[in-house]
Amino acid sequence: MVVMKMKFPFQKRVQLAKGLWLLSLSGTVAGALTFSLGCILKTELLRRAEVMDNSNIHVVPNTLMIVGLASLGINYFASKICQDALDADQFPRWKKFLKPYFAISSFFTVLMLLAVIMSFAMTGSLEFSLKLGLRNGIRFYKDTDTPGRCFQKQNIDYLQMAFECCGNNDFRDWFEVQWISNRYLDFNSKEVKDRIKSNVDGRYLVDGVPFSCCNPTSPRPCIQYQLTNNTAHYNYDYQTEELNIYLRGCREALVNYYMGLMNTIGTAVLSVFLLQGSVLVSLRFLQTSMEAVAGKENTEIETEGYLLEKGVKETVMEFVDPLMKFLLFTNKVEEGESTSAATT
Repeated sequence: MVVMKMKFPFQKRVQLAKGLWLLSLSGTVAGALTFSLGCILKTELLRRAEVMDNSNIHVVPNTLMIVGLASLGINYFASKICQDALDADQFPRWKKFLKPYFAISSFFTVLMLLAVIMSFAMTGSLEFSLKLGLRNGIRFYKDTDTPGRCFQKQNIDYLQMAFECCGNNDFRDWFEVQWISNRYLDFNSKEVKDRIKSNVDGRYLVDGVPFSCCNPTSPRPCIQYQLTNNTAHYNYDYQTEELNIYLRGCREALVNYYMGLMNTIGTAVLSVFLLQGSVLVSLRFLQTSMEAVAGKENTEIETEGYLLEKGVKETVMEFVDPLMKFLLFTNKVEEGESTSAATT
């Protein structure tokens, strides 16, 4: 059953070839844009790699870069095919090339759609990655003398100031870790000794936060220490007063930032996907309408073009069956090799 059959007079074929040539050039630019967006997203994720604990989140930018490069090649060949479509003697040389071309192009176009879907659905994976990464970042904040963690304090401070956030979930996360290095503690002090003894793990815990949590827009000088002690500060109520530190957790701030970026990129790539799909559909109509001209003396006759020669299911199986046979053959060869190796 032929899908979407259309009649193409000579002038309509010429217009289709010219329009498709312009469309493929636009697709080439769009492919370069997709690759650039993937690079931007990859760079932004790498910038905060110290507070992320899952490499799976790089699947989206990696996929975008791959399909962006593939789109450049797909549209380049589409423009060449369009030029030869204006000459009935030149077009037949593409006949053997077009079937694998459409298979590869369709694969990468579907992959582009998957990248769009993943960019909208990365919230859970991103949040989990940031949860673990920020937890470790806060825990190692004090380890400025430890190789591999020397810049952890600097990174966390920059992060909290840039995104106007504090802690992982909120500022209370700092109460649960010793973020002041032993190097700067006076162990002869009674207060230090008492705090360390009062903790099962022997850590120096305080109800305070690093300076990078301070909100510079607050009219009151920053209160970093004894945040839960109302009597330690004049005219201060921990329960009711809006603290002059950032109340939003860094995980929330980073998730909002990256999901906003991914959603914007996803919308842009969705437009590229629609453009790429239009190129493939138009090229298919051009191919089938030009194949009917092959071998005819009069190349200006009216021909028919269609999207699929058979139904969708039959067309998909045409490509899937050879692949499955190849995989089955490969598995049998591997099983035979393992059996022969076992017998020897």
